[in-house]
This record gives sequence, structure tokens and C-alpha cells, in this order.
Amino acid sequence: MRRIATLLPALAIALALPGCGLQPMYAGGGDGAVAQGLAAVEVPAIPGRAGWLVRNALVDRLGAAGEAAPRYRLDVRLDDRLEGLGVLGDDTIGRERRTLRARYQLIDTATGSILLDATAGSDAGIDVVSSEYATIAAEQTALENLAREVADRMVTRIALALRDENQAAR
Repeated sequence: MRRIATLLPALAIALALPGCGLQPMYAGGGDGAVAQGLAAVEVPAIPGRAGWLVRNALVDRLGAAGEAAPRYRLDVRLDDRLEGLGVLGDDTIGRERRTLRARYQLIDTATGSILLDATAGSDAGIDVVSSEYATIAAEQTALENLAREVADRMVTRIALALRDENQAAR
């Protein structure tokens, strides 16, 4: 009896959720409309090392549902900055900040209309140490992590835009 009493609140919530209009974004798994829309996004080459990293991360995330004929094109422009922050007593830099920002547009290739025009970005702090090799390695690692994070944010916004487009088409 106690077990049933503890399950009742969870059961009430489970029964109330469909009435509130919430729907899973990736309903249908890999065969769902959003997943198929993400698979149909083509990502042209993005210049630079940061562009290469971001494009690879995007292709990995967008193609998770499989391959589809390209219906959308994602145009991306990146701004990668590395700036010194902390100046030590001997006029050397003790801390750096790496910032990666992306301005991107999701374009419907059939109509040429822009479905999404947005920005995504992130930054990371880097300690500058006495070993130049260690500092360069930290800068590269920060860029790799930032590229993945920016790509994740972009894919989330693209998925929301594709979900909204699918709901509007219904």
C-alpha cells in the first residue's frame, strides 16, 4: 500500500503532461521530423582551424540521424580571438581568454529563404605558464572545446527552428 502511495504523484504527473502541450523535440527518434531535418543540413567549408573544428563538430551532430538529401545550407562565419588579460609585475601576461563566436544562417535551398539568423559563442580562460609548449597546448585544447560547445549551441537552435517550421507546416 505504501508503494502505491509513493507512485501516485508520479502517475498524476505522467497523466497531466500530455495535456500541457509538451512534446519531445526528437519524437520518433532518427525517423522523426526534426532528426531528418538536421540530417538534411549541409555545412560548407568554414575557413581556418577553428572553422575546420566547428564544421567537423556540426557534421557529427547533424548527421547523427543518418544521411538525407541536402535541403538546408548552414552558412557560418567565425570570430576567434585570443587576448591577454592578466599582466604580471614583470610585464608578462599571466592569463589569456580565448573567445569563439559564430554568426550563422540556416537557409532553405529550395526557396532561398533564411529560416534562422543567429549567433553562438563561448569563451575559455587559459593560464600562461613558463613552458611555451604547455601554453600553446592549452590554447589549442581551449579552441577544440570551444568549437564543440559552439557547435552544440548551434545545433540546438537549428533543431528548435526546424521544429517550429514543421509545426507551422501542419
